[in-house]
Amino acid sequence: MLKNKTLFKQRQDREKIRECHGDLHLKNICFWHDKIQLFDRIEFNESFRFVDVMYDVAFTVMDLDARGRKDFGNLFLNTYIERAGDWEGLQVLPLYLSRQAYVRAKVNSLLLDDRAISEEDKQSALQTATNYYHLAWEYTKTSQGQLILMSGLSGSGKSTVARQLAKRINAIHIRSDAVRKHLAGISIDHQGSDELYAPQMNQRTYDRLLELSKMLLERGFSVILDAKYDRQNLREPVINYAQSNNIPLRIIYCTATLEIFRDRISQRKNDISDATPDLLLQQQATAEPFSESEQAYVTTIDTTDPDWIAQLNF
Repeated sequence: MLKNKTLFKQRQDREKIRECHGDLHLKNICFWHDKIQLFDRIEFNESFRFVDVMYDVAFTVMDLDARGRKDFGNLFLNTYIERAGDWEGLQVLPLYLSRQAYVRAKVNSLLLDDRAISEEDKQSALQTATNYYHLAWEYTKTSQGQLILMSGLSGSGKSTVARQLAKRINAIHIRSDAVRKHLAGISIDHQGSDELYAPQMNQRTYDRLLELSKMLLERGFSVILDAKYDRQNLREPVINYAQSNNIPLRIIYCTATLEIFRDRISQRKNDISDATPDLLLQQQATAEPFSESEQAYVTTIDTTDPDWIAQLNF
């Protein structure tokens, strides 16, 4: 109880309680004039609008889950937290998910007492409410997450594979490129300087990746750490943590030819990675092979295979 109280105090101290929408379920979101538009914000009650930003995010994620699109919910959630850098906010997400599902259940339940509603519509409302109540209960369940370590050179397809895998197993996808830039206090869309890739900053980034994975795995999330992980000293702390805590671990090693790597990097647009083709030879020269003990966790994916997703076996 004290731990949760401290967590909510941290949300306040980090200015994560803001004037938000307050009712961001799917019926209050539309696509209009080529833009996603939010409407019907709670303007009549200020105290209802000032909430944790994760409160609003949870409403949308929950409603996507309720409509059988956990994949969309996962994509939305991972996109938001990557841009905001608010991985700590995921600690309060299950509470808000359950709360929002219960609210939608209650709203639909109230229709059952409305005399102006037809019997057919009442039955529909009853089924909808039942589904939301069940979802609210599902969010309260605890589970053990798994840890997936992506590995491979720049342009090998790690992020593409990780993004698809995250949607499949509903995992939190954490990219080192985003973590690095949030640590430096710059926009993830900003081109990083050489200092951003100095050895000290590199170590800070990998330390932060491990720190975040521990925090989330303790809360039952599955986590995908998306970085090169091209050296044993970077992989070792993650493997040791997973082994010590009996956490299921997989290493997904993405590979292709250097020519493919160069082409992919050259064709990138609107990507947060700062990698350039001229770094590939250096990366290849310093990359260390997986040890015999590491091989037990490794699945190699040829990302030039059109059916590479079938190789994941998840």
